[in-house]
Amino acid sequence: MKEYKNVIDILLDEDNCDSIILTDEDGVSIEFEQVAVIPRKEDDSLYCILKPITKMDDVADDEALVFKVNESDEMEPTLTSVSDKQIAKEIFDEYYQLVDEELKKKENE
Repeated sequence: MKEYKNVIDILLDEDNCDSIILTDEDGVSIEFEQVAVIPRKEDDSLYCILKPITKMDDVADDEALVFKVNESDEMEPTLTSVSDKQIAKEIFDEYYQLVDEELKKKENE
């Protein structure tokens, strides 16, 4: 029997290679690959970038989506899709900056 892990445990587990399965409002399960977890200082929130593995109608094969980590009424962490384009852009910009820093660090080694 598989041990239950909430979404925060999965996202923050550096050794996790498993996909993340989310269920949309229609009860359809969608499988995602984790790209990054990004804290946002402006609102002290945690965001994640996930790339759909399951084909989605309005998402290109090379696209990823931004989700905000929230707590439900039951204190269980949940992910909600970010529809605010400015916040999504900020999260992607932060991700690209972190990737650039990591690449520069590796070049200097």
